[in-house]
Amino acid sequence: MVRTIVVGGVAGGMSAATRLRRLASGAEIVVLERGPEVSYANCGLPYYAGGVIERRDDLLLQTPQSLHTRFGLDVRVRTEVLAIDRETRRLRVRDLVTGREYDEGYDHLVLSPGAAPVVPELPGVERALTLRTVADADRLAAAVRGGARTAVVVGGGFIGLEVAENLARRGLTVAVVERDAQVLAPLDPEMAAPVHAELAANGVALHLGATVTKVLADVVELHDGRLLDADLVLLAIGVRPETDLASGAGLKLGPRGGIAVDETMRTSDPHIYAVGDAVEKVDRVGGAPSLIPLANSANRQGRLAADAIAGLPVRLGGRIGTAIVQVFGLTVATTGANEKRLRAAGRPYRVIHTHPASHAGYYPGAEPMSLKLLLDPDDATLLGAQAVGGAGVDKRIDVLATALYAGLRADELADLELGYAPAFGSAKDPVNMLGYIAGNQLSDGEQSIQWHEVAAAVEAGAALLDVRTAAEYAAGHLPGAISLPLDELRERMAEVPDRALIVYCQVGQRGHTATALLTGHGYRVHNLDGGYRTWKAGTASVQSARPGAA
Repeated sequence: MVRTIVVGGVAGGMSAATRLRRLASGAEIVVLERGPEVSYANCGLPYYAGGVIERRDDLLLQTPQSLHTRFGLDVRVRTEVLAIDRETRRLRVRDLVTGREYDEGYDHLVLSPGAAPVVPELPGVERALTLRTVADADRLAAAVRGGARTAVVVGGGFIGLEVAENLARRGLTVAVVERDAQVLAPLDPEMAAPVHAELAANGVALHLGATVTKVLADVVELHDGRLLDADLVLLAIGVRPETDLASGAGLKLGPRGGIAVDETMRTSDPHIYAVGDAVEKVDRVGGAPSLIPLANSANRQGRLAADAIAGLPVRLGGRIGTAIVQVFGLTVATTGANEKRLRAAGRPYRVIHTHPASHAGYYPGAEPMSLKLLLDPDDATLLGAQAVGGAGVDKRIDVLATALYAGLRADELADLELGYAPAFGSAKDPVNMLGYIAGNQLSDGEQSIQWHEVAAAVEAGAALLDVRTAAEYAAGHLPGAISLPLDELRERMAEVPDRALIVYCQVGQRGHTATALLTGHGYRVHNLDGGYRTWKAGTASVQSARPGAA
């Protein structure tokens, strides 16, 4: 009888074990899990700690007994694998309850060790909590129930902001300390600015460009000497792949420090597979190895490893890293590459910003959103997208992620037939509009300029034309801009400066019309991409990054 051992449960390991059982009813399948739970909803942990998920048992998807009853799996929790002997295909195993050590043989081995929270070496850091397991969530929830009134969350990534929101909803005074100039690193600065504003509006203090140097009895000390009240401290700095077992067995690691696997999830040992957060994936946009600790990738890899063991042809395609998070009233989502990453890689790109409504504006309840699309300037291939707003952000990022994975060109987004009724969208969906704008740039040759390029262009002699209404101009405008409302532009053409022009409106649509008109009259014109709203968000992000801005 063929024997497969899976080391580690949760998404990747349990997907491998249950899929393999469906493919091989007679196989012997053993799952060894170091922790007390083998299958739980780790993405729900912040919401359990925050009381949104009230019942702890709702986090537990399967138990060893239920997995044995349904799938005939031999599941052993609180069981740690100490070493792999690849030559004899045996594992050294320790029962963490009794301390007994024993050996287990395998024909196939699947490693799913996951990733561990990064814990820096700081004075007093042992007081800080992390959030990876149900037991971690129990400790965090107990601290809240025990009377904690202040909290410092170290790290402004997805988990950090989810915890910050949930603690704030429980009535705690919360501060987020982030080393970078913004939260949510996959976002570009102008897209992160609304998130900063949303956190501030809900009472969460942001300390950007800051690091924690000490964790004291009831405060934390920052690099500049400031003290923040902290009845509890949560570390959400990031995760590192758990590779000790693999490296100890001499398995090859990749350039990013994760376990190296081929497209069938096989490691450098033909009898050993690896899946989940500990494994390096191929980035679909850039083609380089990457670490993408996401549950959907772990589930997919687990299934593919089982298929490969069963002899089915499999191939894992490149990953695009689609992610989404709720931050109070905002939904924040991203897929593919961001501008910072493309710039660092030296890859040319073009940017499109829009600020559509979630559905038809005449139907009650439409909510604003901001979309950012990145595309190849030569062939219009999609490279990445970001979305921030209220209702409808999730479905737009999912459509864009699908289009990116499928290799659609940006202008082809205009051809997508998306579900439309006034309560759900617009006749020209926000995704379609991105396609129309891309088509305009490709076919009409319309030139755009980004918010962070304006200052240099003005310094070089360009004039700024604000084509919004006089009332909009009076409410706020770019420094030095000339007010020439679009509906008056034809009659006031004599007032247009005879030099390079940057035209802008609120979100870019009227700027497009003005750009076409002025170009037809022989002017050299750039339309400010995303208009005043994007420029304002971008400049706000720069200001918030300055020392002392927090």
